[in-house]
Amino acid sequence: MFFIADFNVIKPDFGLLFWTSVIFLIFFFLMRKFAFGPIGDALEKREGSIRDALDEAKAARNEMEQMNSENERLLAEAREERSLMLKEAKETRERLVSEAKEDAKKEANKIMDSAKQEIEAQKQSAMLELKNQVGTMAIEIAEKVVRQTLKGDSASESLVNGLVKDIKLN
Repeated sequence: MFFIADFNVIKPDFGLLFWTSVIFLIFFFLMRKFAFGPIGDALEKREGSIRDALDEAKAARNEMEQMNSENERLLAEAREERSLMLKEAKETRERLVSEAKEDAKKEANKIMDSAKQEIEAQKQSAMLELKNQVGTMAIEIAEKVVRQTLKGDSASESLVNGLVKDIKLN
């Protein structure tokens, strides 16, 4: 029943070797036609896409480096412009403060001069009024003294009446 063949792995039979080789060659050609070609094409496509992706990444990295350097340049310009603006603002502020101080000094001097003139005018007015009052008081005192001395002296009365008439005419 069973046909027992002398099968030895270390020393294979020629028929086994022949048919194994034929089957391997058929399998190899079939695999080459249907599997290795498409797999190779897919690998080439994949390699191309990876190469393209790497090139794009390199270009993007270069662009990012350019953008970073441009950003640094813009930041440096912005810092310089900001410091220039702050310097101009400080100078403008100092100039305005200086002008305001000068205007305030001028206004204060004007007010002081005006106050001095007003004080001088009031002083002159007070002196004039004081002189008038002193003069009036001196006249009243002189009048009382003269009346006292002229009481009853008719020659003195006629002299005073003549002087009064002279004063009224002038």
